[in-house]
Amino acid sequence: MEGRRVAWDMPKYVARARATCFVCELLEGRSGYEHEVVWRDDVGVAFLAKYPVVWGHLLVAPIEHREHVAGDFVLGEYLRLQSLVHRAGVALSSAVVAERLYVLSLGSQRGNRHVHWHLVPLPPGVPYAEQQAALFDEARGWLEFDPADLSALASAIRTAIR
Repeated sequence: MEGRRVAWDMPKYVARARATCFVCELLEGRSGYEHEVVWRDDVGVAFLAKYPVVWGHLLVAPIEHREHVAGDFVLGEYLRLQSLVHRAGVALSSAVVAERLYVLSLGSQRGNRHVHWHLVPLPPGVPYAEQQAALFDEARGWLEFDPADLSALASAIRTAIR
């Protein structure tokens, strides 16, 4: 799926990332923090990224606000959340053609503090120099997709994750 490449407005993005917790705002249903949610239970939530770097860019986060990927969880909690990451990855892989599925946790104590994992399906044919961390290069911007296409993708992932 082709999207329209949009340049980052980094000052605006950084201010937003530092102002509040985007995951908590999403979970509370606050205006301006809407995302296409594909799964939510008592453990976690999976939703399409607001600023995707590729088609199908999905995020998974715990329902409870946690900030450290390992230190804020006891083993059982962490494994339940990783089970959701796995299920979401399998569902995403059934809905989007990908050469490889990247799974990584990004965030900072200075912004986007709520632990979350990015599930990023690498499209086939992307040159090696543009893969891996290069997908997130600020100079590339992010991709804007038609809302109807995003809704259809979310529906396909939602069906597969069940």
